[in-house]
Amino acid sequence: MRLSRRNIIEAMALTPLVGAVPACKKKNNGIVIGAYLSMTGGEAEFGISTRNGVQIAIDEINARGGLLGQQLRLVVEDDRGDSTEAASAVTRLIDREGASVIIGEVASSLSLSGGRVAQRRRVPMVSPSSTNEDVTRVGDYIFRVCFIDPFQGAVMARFAKELQVAGAPVQKVAIFRDEASAYSTGLARSFRETFTRLGGEIVDEQSYRKGDTHFSAQLSGMVAKAPHAMFVPGYYTEVALIAREARSAGFTGPMLGGDGWDAPALFRNDDDKLVGSYFSEGFAPDHPTTAVGQRFVAAYSQKYHSDANGLAALGYDAMVVSADAIRRANSKEGPAIRAALAATANVEGATGRISIDAERNAVKGAVILEVRENAFRFHRAIEAQ
Repeated sequence: MRLSRRNIIEAMALTPLVGAVPACKKKNNGIVIGAYLSMTGGEAEFGISTRNGVQIAIDEINARGGLLGQQLRLVVEDDRGDSTEAASAVTRLIDREGASVIIGEVASSLSLSGGRVAQRRRVPMVSPSSTNEDVTRVGDYIFRVCFIDPFQGAVMARFAKELQVAGAPVQKVAIFRDEASAYSTGLARSFRETFTRLGGEIVDEQSYRKGDTHFSAQLSGMVAKAPHAMFVPGYYTEVALIAREARSAGFTGPMLGGDGWDAPALFRNDDDKLVGSYFSEGFAPDHPTTAVGQRFVAAYSQKYHSDANGLAALGYDAMVVSADAIRRANSKEGPAIRAALAATANVEGATGRISIDAERNAVKGAVILEVRENAFRFHRAIEAQ
């Protein structure tokens, strides 16, 4: 059927343009906070805990009337633990959702990928818990509220030197790292440099890759060199399996790690092979040091019927710092919020007071947590240096 000129004009008026913004997007839907996290896959517990912490902060802020006369709205994109998907997730949060601030990621490799998009688009990104020092070097729109690997690795190296095994000080350590993880390799490097500078010896260093399920070939060689302790700066999924195989290979000493251990799946899946081991974190739920931290732990338990962890607390803090910047900027535009974030000083969070330094990193201390049979327990605090 031939269409008349009038038919064509009417059809064009009824057909939306490709890429056009739907009418609903033009309405005031509040201030959008975008988060990209691993909500499925091997690091899903990281993403879920972080999302929960962010949501508690948003609930509190909205209950007080929101920001700039508007309510906050959280939009979460699942990056499935994939670097390519992380970049796509940030793009969607900016282009489709109009996010004023991006929160994410937990894994440093994913923050590096998503951060490049946020930097190009001039939308501030606040990582709750990516510790690799290169994350904020992506550009001046990238911030974090956690400590960085040089500090965390040095904390664990000094702690290792203070440990005693069978009445003797730890002198020899083996390192088992994820060779494809910026987080793991950065922590391993910092631990190695500090431990050897303190007079310790790294007797062996082996590697694996995310997703591996068998480690006996590497572990048998490591155990044969009789380390007093083993440093495993990985994520909880592989660490639990490594612990089981290390014990089967005959290793009896303590295992040490970083904040990538902090998920309930670690002690659910390790068959108690990590009991008596230690890792560094930014927060101890059983030992909150501030009124904000105590309130957060109670709110988390009430809302989610489970215990908070360090990832949840840092998600909360990432939102608290972002909200503080939006309030001081009196704007939901990226450049104004970025400038306010850079001037962050002494903001009260769940993990303590947060200030941002010239490299857009948080200035803060750490805690050492001990692995028990069904829980992590506060062992000691380490001040910022």
